[in-house]
Amino acid sequence: MKVLVPVKRVVDHNVKVRVKSDGSGVELAGVKMSMNPFDEIAVEAAIRLREGGQAAEVVAVSCGPGPCQETLRTALALGADRGILVETGDPLEPLAVAKLLKAVAEQEQPQLVILGKQAIDDDSNQTGQMLAALLGWPQATFASKLAIEGETVTVTREIDGGLETLCLRLPAVVTTDLRLNEPRYVTLPNIMKAKKKPLDSLTPAALGVDCTPRLQTLGMHEPVARGAGVIVKDVASLVEKLKNEARVIA
Repeated sequence: MKVLVPVKRVVDHNVKVRVKSDGSGVELAGVKMSMNPFDEIAVEAAIRLREGGQAAEVVAVSCGPGPCQETLRTALALGADRGILVETGDPLEPLAVAKLLKAVAEQEQPQLVILGKQAIDDDSNQTGQMLAALLGWPQATFASKLAIEGETVTVTREIDGGLETLCLRLPAVVTTDLRLNEPRYVTLPNIMKAKKKPLDSLTPAALGVDCTPRLQTLGMHEPVARGAGVIVKDVASLVEKLKNEARVIA
């Protein structure tokens, strides 16, 4: 069985995000970038399937500019067998990424696609669901447990009312939650080995996908700084302040 694992290059989760002075977007110059944490969990899940004899190959794929190769090399160092970069400098929305992944999946013919439930930069939580819809495959989102038996995959997912267990027939799309596993650390020997693993490069045009953005960002700004708290003398004063000073958020 082949497992396809999409990974995204994002601002490292330990970095404080800053908005550009002109409000056109997030400042990325000189900022540490890393693999999306949810995608690290997806890579770990795929590697464990291969180590357990349930998968024969793990293929990592990333969509974006040339530096995304670094993210793919990290996936290879974690244990993925090879990488695929769909290189483009255009801004990519979830639907465009889903279309690119669909094209890659049709070429690679994986039996399972595992990806993070969302990216920490835009928090869209859309790509996995869109990919499953485009492929016409069953899907299970927010997986906290994953098991494969023959031609089916059993997924336990967290919902508002507790836990839900789904049984999907392969091929399928699964998105990972934080509780699925604890990703391993990248070791120096594996980093050196990753440099020799194959990494192919494609373009959206070669895949026949139009990545033209459908949305336009008009502006971006940091949240308004929270004001200092005040101490009131009694409940009546508190109620009065809540009545007259509370801001209504439309």
